[in-house]
Amino acid sequence: MPLRKFERFLISQCKRLHCGLVAGLLLAAPLAHAVSRAAPPRATYANPVDIDYRYNYEQMNRGISYRTGADPAVVRFKGAYYLFQTLADGYWRSTDLVHWRFIQPDRWPFHSEVAPATLVADGKLFLMRASMRPQPLLFSTNPASGHWSFWTRWLPMVPKTTWPGKSILPGRLPSGPWDPGLFQDDDGKVYLYWGSSNVHPLYGIQMNLALDKASEGEGKRVTYPGDPVTLIKLHPAQHGWERFGRDHSNTTIAPYIEGAWMNKHGGHYYLQYAAPGTEYNVYATGVYTSDKPLGPFHYAPYNPIGYKPGGFVQGAGHGSSFEDVHGNWWNTGTSWIGTNWTFERRIGLYPAGFTADGQMWVNTRFGDFPHYMPEHKLKPGESTFTGWMLLSYRKQATASSQIADHPPSLATDENPRTFWVAAKNAPGQTLTVDLGGPRTVRAVQVNYADYKAGRYGDAPDIVTRFRLLGSADGMHWHTLADLSKSRRGRADAYLPLKHAQTLRYIRYVHIHVGAKHLAIADLRVFGNETGPPPPAPVLVSARRLADTRDAEITWKPVPGAVGYNVRWGLAKGRLFETYQRFADKPTKLKLTSLNKGVRYVVAVEAFDERGVSTLSKTMVLEP
Repeated sequence: MPLRKFERFLISQCKRLHCGLVAGLLLAAPLAHAVSRAAPPRATYANPVDIDYRYNYEQMNRGISYRTGADPAVVRFKGAYYLFQTLADGYWRSTDLVHWRFIQPDRWPFHSEVAPATLVADGKLFLMRASMRPQPLLFSTNPASGHWSFWTRWLPMVPKTTWPGKSILPGRLPSGPWDPGLFQDDDGKVYLYWGSSNVHPLYGIQMNLALDKASEGEGKRVTYPGDPVTLIKLHPAQHGWERFGRDHSNTTIAPYIEGAWMNKHGGHYYLQYAAPGTEYNVYATGVYTSDKPLGPFHYAPYNPIGYKPGGFVQGAGHGSSFEDVHGNWWNTGTSWIGTNWTFERRIGLYPAGFTADGQMWVNTRFGDFPHYMPEHKLKPGESTFTGWMLLSYRKQATASSQIADHPPSLATDENPRTFWVAAKNAPGQTLTVDLGGPRTVRAVQVNYADYKAGRYGDAPDIVTRFRLLGSADGMHWHTLADLSKSRRGRADAYLPLKHAQTLRYIRYVHIHVGAKHLAIADLRVFGNETGPPPPAPVLVSARRLADTRDAEITWKPVPGAVGYNVRWGLAKGRLFETYQRFADKPTKLKLTSLNKGVRYVVAVEAFDERGVSTLSKTMVLEP
């Protein structure tokens, strides 16, 4: 008799004879077998990207210390993803876009890479740094090993550019290429795009990498067959999102255009650019399209495509777009902190893609909440959002110690520019968050701040070590995560729990950070409270203002809401833009990122600890 049939026979006989214990054991056997073969939890991630951001050295002699990550260029090469960024003295490798390992290269520019350009061509990974004058061009066939070689020792000057420090004469271009971008077309031709200025536009030129002359070694000559072409410039008088300042409110400074990146999709060229400046919450990515690699290019009316002005992570400009191994598109961007220095920043990773008719989009909705990392090709409209909500916002926080003006309450305000600072950077310091009642907890993110950190560059002791504890009653504690033996720095440590747990209290127990002070900007907790999601907000009005780059959106408060997402786009099914607002702000938003002459559709949704509401009714913003 087969085993399962025999077990069922015994169970039926035991039930008939009231053999409860035997029947229970036999019933438990297949259940235990099923649990042991259960699929592991799906991989998740949260922004800022959890890598070991490096301390910047440029302000060392001014005593300004901060970690930073900016201008991310991600490329897929030989089964892995490689992340390059500004001033890191190395790069990161991942096979899943979730776990990243830092690689120390054997050959690197003395002043490090700045706003690097990447290119995969001829079985090689090329790397080019931003520069105002000729520099070497590096390449690797095995970047996982950290080994790099010179493709050419000395790139030529771009035709018609000016030597640094010299006056720009008529008919000449500024020195460069700064903020370069490299692209190889289907016919094998390579193009260079560059520019970073609030005066000059972006430029492009064909570039002959001499791929057929690899045998000449590092002395081969790279050439430019032709002259540079002026591609695009900013038009802030027409495009509200290109205006400078917080929420585009500063009209005294001309906005910057920078961060060129090219992709080809469906036979069309998408030239992406960053504006209006990395110093504020509205740093964004826009796109122009063309049917030729050097244009002419046409402004996309749905700009900006990568835009995240609200929430914990703010800013999504100057990054890269790439396709993963499953065929899903992603966009990376630079987010703003700016506490210690203007260029204190982090990196964000967002789902992206193209509609059937070619509209490019980047999804930053709940972009700093946990998302699933897809293991398949996503269907149109399929979301990666986990539905794990923010449980820690404005919750009571207590600490073992603090210094003046930096209380523990600042660690739950969803603002990376405010932070709790312990009186001592010593093992055993604690920060505890009371969630206000039992909650289903699924992930925790520990975001450190560099308050008078006193570090300038990498060092062996710049590692992050702590333990996370959880409790249902505040008396009995158990370990949620143990990083006591961590060997890397984690400025924004994201820690998904292996299994959901019902908890009320989350406690950070300090062991070590490499900074002079222990400072935590936010201890963010994600999961859910039981119950239905909030009702949809009532959208009261949506009207274009006298300056049609602006609009005013008004809705009624939803009782108990944690916050709202104002969403807009070109059509009801294309509300790709999001401005997140917490419930302690007025339920009226001045939207300042619109393009003149473009018709928009707008709606609002509410969220709390239970979930997300349905959308409000939509309203139209006429041109």
